[in-house]
Amino acid sequence: MRYLPLLFMTALLYGCKISDYASDSMPVEHRIWDSLLQKHVTEDGLVNYEGFIADSARLNDYLDVLRQNHPNDKHWSRDEQLAYWINAYNAFTVKLVADHYPVESIKDIKNGIPFVNTVWDIKFIEIEGRTYDLNNIEHGIIRPGFEEPRIHFAVNCAAISCPKLSNRAYMPGQLDAQLTQAAKDFLAQESKNQLSPNSVRLSKIYTWYGGDFKTNGQTIIGYINQYAPIEINEDAEISYLEYNWSLNAQ
Repeated sequence: MRYLPLLFMTALLYGCKISDYASDSMPVEHRIWDSLLQKHVTEDGLVNYEGFIADSARLNDYLDVLRQNHPNDKHWSRDEQLAYWINAYNAFTVKLVADHYPVESIKDIKNGIPFVNTVWDIKFIEIEGRTYDLNNIEHGIIRPGFEEPRIHFAVNCAAISCPKLSNRAYMPGQLDAQLTQAAKDFLAQESKNQLSPNSVRLSKIYTWYGGDFKTNGQTIIGYINQYAPIEINEDAEISYLEYNWSLNAQ
C-alpha cells in the first residue's frame, strides 16, 4: 500500500492479467507463513523483525513455495489466487524490511531515481520466471484482477498508519470472513480512523483509493457503514488524518 502520487499512471504501467500467465501449478499451503505470523506479529499488528530474521530459513522456505507456484485460472479458484497474492505481498514486504533492518521507515529503503522510484518499485520478487515489485502485485494484479476493496485492509505496507498486519495467514476457505474482520479491525482503531455520527477523520487510504470504495454509486460513508463500530450519518463531515510512515516494529 503505497505511496502513489501518480496512481493512474501506475495502473496503466502495471496492468496485467493472471489468466495471461501459463502455469500448471497447483494451489499452495500457507501454514509456514501462518505459524511465522503467530510467532512474530502481535494481535495489534506490531512486527518483531528481529524474530523474522532469526527465522529467516523458514521464511525463505515459504517464499520459495510462492516463487515456484504462480497462480493460474486452470487449477486455482478465485479465493485461492487472492489469498496467495495477499500473503505474497505481506511476506515479501516483511522479507524486504528484514533484509534492510534496522530502518525507521519502509520508505527509507531506496532504489533507482529519487522521488520517482520508491521502495514499492524495487523488482525483487521472482515467481516462475517473472519478476515483480510490490506495486505490480497490488496495482497490476490484486486491484484490477479481483475488484475487492477489502484488500486495502489486508495488504500491509509496514507502517504504523497502515491497516495492521494480521497475525494469521489469509486462507482460501476463510477469506471472506478474514477480509471482513480486517475491515472492521481497521475502522475500530482510533489511531487510524476517528468516527462519530456527524464527523469522521479517516485514513488517507480512503482518499488515495477512493474510487475502489465507490462502486455502484456507493459513497465512502456508505461503504464504511458496512464495517464501522457505529452508524455514521451520510452527510457527516469528512477529513483525513496524517499518515504515519514509521515502521510497524515492536
